Amino acid sequence: MDIRQLSYFIEVARHRSFTKAALALHVTQPTLSKMVKNLEEEMDVTLFDRTSRKIVLTDAGEVVFIQAQKIVNSLDDLTSSLYDVMNLKKGKINIGLPPVISTLFFPTIIAEFQKAYPDVAILLAEDGAKKVEQKVLDGEVDLGFVMLPVDEEKFDVVPFVHEEIKLLVHESHPLANRGIINLVECKNDSFLLLSKEFTLNSRTVEFCISEGFTPKIAYESSQWDFIVGMVEKNLGVTLMPKLICERVKDGPFKTLSLTNTFPWVLGIISAKNRYIPYTSRSFISLVKDLPKV
Repeated sequence: MDIRQLSYFIEVARHRSFTKAALALHVTQPTLSKMVKNLEEEMDVTLFDRTSRKIVLTDAGEVVFIQAQKIVNSLDDLTSSLYDVMNLKKGKINIGLPPVISTLFFPTIIAEFQKAYPDVAILLAEDGAKKVEQKVLDGEVDLGFVMLPVDEEKFDVVPFVHEEIKLLVHESHPLANRGIINLVECKNDSFLLLSKEFTLNSRTVEFCISEGFTPKIAYESSQWDFIVGMVEKNLGVTLMPKLICERVKDGPFKTLSLTNTFPWVLGIISAKNRYIPYTSRSFISLVKDLPKV
């Protein structure tokens, strides 16, 4: 049995005539008759009572007519739904990202994507980069935004943003009026860090050690604005991307450059060797085409 046999049968049942059905289908009547006969033989039933002048459905034919219409309609729905997905008329994307990234970039990204694809839903899961990586691997999210580098044997990576890390201090800090410093000059300061599920936490500690000291960590938080608020109260210093520092420039802060620093590079990750839906591919393309920060 194939879909064409069912379609031909449905047309005959609707017209109650092989002649009219053949005209509607643009096939010859012998061809149509043969297709219906093959269907009857395959199903081992008689679908039409051909003894009267106008053919009628048998009891079996009535059942097949109802079910065949459902099958053909379902296939039409499948075709339409696939078209919509492939042309991004509808669908959804699950994205994992740290709060810092969501605050800085996602209002703009979502606005641009929804302008282009208004019926595609974007579902966000905010977590530290390490949890985002695991969610991508587990298939809980389609894409993740994380701080690079990551294990490229596990992930496909599309770099997104390249930012410099700066030191944010209170304006009363002894080094506040210096334009550039060596981080080791802050070895006696209290450091305020994002919590351990964020890559920036471990990168900060590693960088301090490479500069010759182990940082004294006073507080850790999952919220960058809380960290900034602690700096505002002169409770410590923090290393943050330039973009965060620029956001708070009107407060009682000073942003210092470092003689040695490390980059804050963000990327979009997806699980290696896993199918990427059309919606996700289009999302990645849009992000790549946005002006780089």
